[in-house]
Amino acid sequence: MSSDMQVFKLPDLGEGLTEAELVNWLVAVGDEIVVDQPIAEVETAKSMVEVPSPYAGTVAELHGEAGQTLDVGKPLISIARAGAASGSPAAAAPAALSSGIEASPAVDAAAETYRTEEKAGSGNVLIGYGTPGGATGGRTRPRKASVAVVDRPAEPVLEPAVAGTRIPGKLSAVISPLVRKMARDHGVSLDSIEGSGASGLIMRRDVEAAISAPEAPVAAAPIAEAPAPAVASAAAGAVDGRTGLAVSARTPVRGVRKAVAANMTKSRSEIPEATVWVDVDATALLEMRAELKKRAPHDTPGLLAFIARFVTAGLKKYPALNTRFETAADGSQEIVGFDGINLGFAAQTDRGLVVPSVRNAHGMSARELDAEIRRLTAVARDGKATPTELGSGTFTLNNYGVFGVDGSAAIINYPEVAMLGVGRIIDKPWVVNGELAVRKVTELTLAFDHRVCDGETAAGFLRYVADAIENPGGALADM
Repeated sequence: MSSDMQVFKLPDLGEGLTEAELVNWLVAVGDEIVVDQPIAEVETAKSMVEVPSPYAGTVAELHGEAGQTLDVGKPLISIARAGAASGSPAAAAPAALSSGIEASPAVDAAAETYRTEEKAGSGNVLIGYGTPGGATGGRTRPRKASVAVVDRPAEPVLEPAVAGTRIPGKLSAVISPLVRKMARDHGVSLDSIEGSGASGLIMRRDVEAAISAPEAPVAAAPIAEAPAPAVASAAAGAVDGRTGLAVSARTPVRGVRKAVAANMTKSRSEIPEATVWVDVDATALLEMRAELKKRAPHDTPGLLAFIARFVTAGLKKYPALNTRFETAADGSQEIVGFDGINLGFAAQTDRGLVVPSVRNAHGMSARELDAEIRRLTAVARDGKATPTELGSGTFTLNNYGVFGVDGSAAIINYPEVAMLGVGRIIDKPWVVNGELAVRKVTELTLAFDHRVCDGETAAGFLRYVADAIENPGGALADM
């Protein structure tokens, strides 16, 4: 292949995924593109993502058609190199180094890191793509005040180099396009991040740390009207051999639905689960929230946030339910405990059910939990949740009451060991102080892995959360 042709292969888009469906091309053969320009939309088992180009130049070939499933590591697009005058900032610094022009030490170190990561697949270049890989570089000297890391402007910022001159040390020229894209997608300013790479280069881990920091409340995005699923019509006259009925359609199982099917099958086949449940009088919790809403109409946590706070407190008291059961290749088994809680919650999207997780939920107040639940719900519905946000939970809270049902025999979100479900809150007759009254009642259902604990532990946790809902003031005072 000509040295002027750059082939971009489909990267691992999410912690070990082996394939992705090409949904739509955003460029065509003959288009002039720049570094960081989105070239295609692809759907994985975890999210819908735009894939940016790491190269600038002219699109020479598109390796695949919309609707096709592509394997990770196979060619995605071929791009003819751009001329020196139209080179992008990300390519300019490495090009200058190879042309014999003197470059600043900062650019030299950063460019070398960029090249090394591209070759080794360290995961720092392709943000969230989980590529295997090499060691990450630490900072070798303090970051200079004159070195500013900024978002890429529409046009290249490096002036054409002249032989014998010195290239300004702008690390933004070699920061991965996908690092910058991830920062933009999550509203993170690169100016506020201290890079941990060579010469202060901003890496994947730096942006992820900034994203996971507590944020101000963000309104949840409304659920978009779900498009009709892609259905492949059956051949005319096809008849199902078992039922004798005409086959109306065949829908491929892929993307999120494929991942859910595999995960639920593994959960049912490996986890000996048991279920306990209890009816709970939630009247006091509703009254407390209503009173808070009068005082702060726009800053009152939702009911799910209060229940989430009770759950994290309960898991501290009953940590066996915040673990993972592992079986090694030699047959030995371990129960892995965690120093902290990543609280997952089920979120329905137009692409299916996903479970984003609130990282380090054990250290958050009800108000902070509410803000993070709203933010994660919004990014999940937009299909922009990262693999880390979707795959790092240690316990799941499922509010299926929003669908108008009272209870559910839930399937545990593998590899977690427990899930708490909350049913709808409805008026029911309830005995209060020996007299019959109408109260707001909900049902809590806990599914748990019987290998990690017995019924006494599960019942103790469930009763703790139920008591907190029935007496929220006293519970919050002790947290």
